[in-house]
Amino acid sequence: MPADRRSFLRFTAGAAAVLPLTALAGCSSANRDPNLIRIAFQQFGSGTIKEEWITTAAQEFSEEHPELSVELVPIVASENDYFTKNELLMSSPRTSPDLVYEDSFILLSDVGAGYLQPITDLVEGFEHWDDIADASKEAVTGEDGEVYGIPITTDTRALWFHKDVFAEAGLPEDWQPGSWEEILEAARTIRDSDSEATPLFIFAGTPQGEKASMQGFEMLLYGTGDGTGLYDRDAEKWILGSQGFIDSLTFLRTMFDEKLTLSLGQHLDPNISETIYTSLLPEGKLGILVDGSWISQNWTESAPAPWPEWPDVLGLADMPTQDGGGTGTVTLAGGWGLSIPHGVTDREVAFQFLEKLVSTENLVNYAISDNHITVREDVAQDERYLSYSPAVEYFTDLLETAYYRPALPSYPEVSSAIQEAMEAVMTGTEPEAAAAEYDATVTDIVGPENVQEATS
Repeated sequence: MPADRRSFLRFTAGAAAVLPLTALAGCSSANRDPNLIRIAFQQFGSGTIKEEWITTAAQEFSEEHPELSVELVPIVASENDYFTKNELLMSSPRTSPDLVYEDSFILLSDVGAGYLQPITDLVEGFEHWDDIADASKEAVTGEDGEVYGIPITTDTRALWFHKDVFAEAGLPEDWQPGSWEEILEAARTIRDSDSEATPLFIFAGTPQGEKASMQGFEMLLYGTGDGTGLYDRDAEKWILGSQGFIDSLTFLRTMFDEKLTLSLGQHLDPNISETIYTSLLPEGKLGILVDGSWISQNWTESAPAPWPEWPDVLGLADMPTQDGGGTGTVTLAGGWGLSIPHGVTDREVAFQFLEKLVSTENLVNYAISDNHITVREDVAQDERYLSYSPAVEYFTDLLETAYYRPALPSYPEVSSAIQEAMEAVMTGTEPEAAAAEYDATVTDIVGPENVQEATS
C-alpha cells in the first residue's frame, strides 16, 4: 500500500500528530502500545466527514482518558478496494486496527474469514442498544447468534429527477412512475425532446462494485414479485432461475439498446459517480438517477462542489415495482457500523472509545454532516436531525418497507456475480445467457445443496 494513500493522525489528550506509514510496519502484537487505539475507516478522496467525526470523539476521549491515545487510519480507496485493504490490515496482528468501519454487506464475510470477533458481552452494557432498529441489529448478528458490530448508519434509495430537464421534455414536476415501463417512457420522452440531457442512469458493471448490485440491480429485482429475490430465508437457499432476474437484466439491456443512458465507457468508469454529482446533475445533463439518500452531501456549503439550489431543482420519486403490483414501490436499505477485529490490543478499551463515537450528540452531528439516515431512535427524535435536509424525512419514511441484502458470508461473492451478469448484458450478452451464467457461478460459490429454483 503506497505511503501517500494513508496517513495516521494520533490524538493524545487532544493533540494531533501525523505518523508515517512505516510507524506501523515494525510493530508486533508483542510490543504494541496497549494504551493506543487505532481506528480504520474509508475516506472518499479528499473528503473529511468521517475524519471530523472521529477526531471530535478522539479529542473528547483523550481528555477524559489522558493515559489513552487514538490513531486515525483513513484508507483512501474505492468501495471494493477499501474492503480489500481493510482486510489486509486485519489479517495480521502487526497491522490490525482496534476498530474498523464495516459495511453491513461485507461484515459476515469478514466474520467468516476470521477477521472480526463477537462483542455480544460488550453490547449487554451498551446503553443505546435498544435504540437501534431491529433490522440493523439483525444485519450485525452472525449465524451463530453472536453480535459482531454496532450499527451506526443506514440508507434508502429512490429516483432522483431533474425538474428542469423534465420541464424541457414536457414531463410533470410531480412525477411518480407506477411501473418500469413508465420510467422507460419518461426516459424516451427526454431522449426525443430538445433536451441534451442523458435520460437515465443506473449504476451497473463490475467497476461500480456494490453500488451496481444494490442501487442498481437489486432495486429492480426486488420489485419483480414474491419469491424472486436473491435468497429464500425460510428455506435458507439462494434462488436461481428467476424470471425476475432475467427481466431486471432486460431492463438494463433496453437502456443501452434504446440509447437512454450514458455510454458503456462512462458506465464502466469507477469515478462516474463523482462526475454525476459534480457536473451532470448540477448542470442539467442528466434526467433520472437511481441513487441513495446520502448524495445531497455532495452539494452542501462545505462540499467541494456546493449546489445550494438542489432542493428546488431535484425531485424525488419512489422506485416502482415492475408492474406496479405488490407493495407498489421498492427500496433497498444498507448501512455501516463499527466492529472489533481479532487483532485488537484491548477490546474493552476499544469498546469504550466506540461508545464515545456513537454518543447521541456525536451521531446527530455525524448524520447531519454525512447526510445519512440513522438507525437510532434517540438520534431520529432529535430536531436537528429531522430538519438537517429537505430529503431526510422522505428517505427515513422509506425504511418502513425496505428490503435488506442477505446478511450472509457468501453475499459479497454473489454480489460480484450480479455485477458480472450486468456487465455481460451491457456488452452484448443476452439476458437469458447472463442469468444462466449467474446461476452457475452462484452454485459454485455456495454449493448445489444451498440453491433452489425460483417459485415464480
